[in-house]
Amino acid sequence: MTPSSEPSFRDSVELMYSRAVKLTELSPGLEEKIRVCNATYTVRFGVRLRGKIHTFTGYRAVHSEHMEPVKGGIRFAMSVNQNEVEALAALMTFKCALVETPFGGSKGGLCIDPREWEDHELEQITRRFAYELAKRDLIHPSQNVPAPDMGTGEREMAWIADQYARMNTTDINSRACVTGKPINAGGIQGRTEATGRGVEYALQEFFRYPEDIAKAGLSGTLKGKRVIVQGLGNVGYHAAKFLAEEDGCLITAIIERDGAIHDEAGIDVEDLRKWIGDHGGVEGYPKGKYVKNGASALEYDCDILIPAALEGVINLENAANIKAPLIIEAANGPVTAGADEILRGKGTVIIPDLYANAGGVTVSYFEWVKNLSHIRFGRMEKRQEEAQHRLLVEELERLSADKELGWELSADFKDKFMKGAGELELVRSGLDDTMRTAYQAMRKVWHERDDVEDLRMAGYLVAIERIAASYRAKGL
Repeated sequence: MTPSSEPSFRDSVELMYSRAVKLTELSPGLEEKIRVCNATYTVRFGVRLRGKIHTFTGYRAVHSEHMEPVKGGIRFAMSVNQNEVEALAALMTFKCALVETPFGGSKGGLCIDPREWEDHELEQITRRFAYELAKRDLIHPSQNVPAPDMGTGEREMAWIADQYARMNTTDINSRACVTGKPINAGGIQGRTEATGRGVEYALQEFFRYPEDIAKAGLSGTLKGKRVIVQGLGNVGYHAAKFLAEEDGCLITAIIERDGAIHDEAGIDVEDLRKWIGDHGGVEGYPKGKYVKNGASALEYDCDILIPAALEGVINLENAANIKAPLIIEAANGPVTAGADEILRGKGTVIIPDLYANAGGVTVSYFEWVKNLSHIRFGRMEKRQEEAQHRLLVEELERLSADKELGWELSADFKDKFMKGAGELELVRSGLDDTMRTAYQAMRKVWHERDDVEDLRMAGYLVAIERIAASYRAKGL
């Protein structure tokens, strides 16, 4: 929990924005226009369940319409409130601008514990919430496009998309009203893994620059780096899985709601996830040491710390004890403004949330484009690409048959090279390119400006300048 003595999540976002905007030359009017949340809609609706009417409270905040539609997830949690939703909407604005997805920022939430309701009851609640938003164009392919967030997933997005389609029977683009849908309901391959995959790509790009690695007091590559992950939900699981399997990292601790598992030799991510699925938590897991006070594992020695769950987990109470030289914010706002200042003073390098967890909105953009174009990626070009590759392989095979040349094709070259890119490969390629390009824009500001001391400020500056340019183009 965040100590009451420090700013709220919303205040932290505003403080971080204020720190960066001071280094711009924006007029006070434009600075304020970018700062404020344009509108927040609060809805209270009733649903008859279990023989009586239950009233639920939900929100949809629109932070910036410098580009439309606006974009942002819908979370189902008891902690949902107006301030949190508005802070998340602001982060979405800066995130979309930084990674150049053509959206403004929005966010939604429903104050509910999904675990308290049966599936059919949750569907009734979700559909009614969607109805209340859609009839006010707060769900719409060209105005406001939600996505999954904490407590929601493919299933809920499919319900929302179907509810919108029922209300707009002649809208040919109805599937584009929401992203994060199942494949068979207009979704896109690679969306579920997208945020965790984006965290991996962000770290890969960071480790391509020796001077950046040195700023964190590290050296070498990702291979062998000790990683602690807080939260083994969708984002934390995929980030840990890819970093371990593809980059050779050692996942030395995983923190969950009921404690943490610690093992310096490395944790089998898949095995632990299965255990959590079967037992509801990490307690009792036989491989590694169980730590009842899971939050204490944030302070363990490691090379990379990945907070991948809730906001405010690194705060004034524990920031001074954080030993990780490199933190990558896979969640929204996991480091408070106060903790950020302490960590910067210690020389900790933080790869900020507005960049690090932008994989989800990036692939959501690809899904939105797919829905509007009504064709899956790769369908037109995959076989033609394979035919071209086949011509080259056949020529190489002809040449390798010449014993005088003294060379031959490696065993798996033909199979790898012949395969044309399908939707998943294209999505991953587009996400990798997006994360690389965005990091390069951030680090250019970080390294070239003496008054920019960290990546968070650099990221905000890039985003603010792009948003300001959009507003100026509109005549503001």
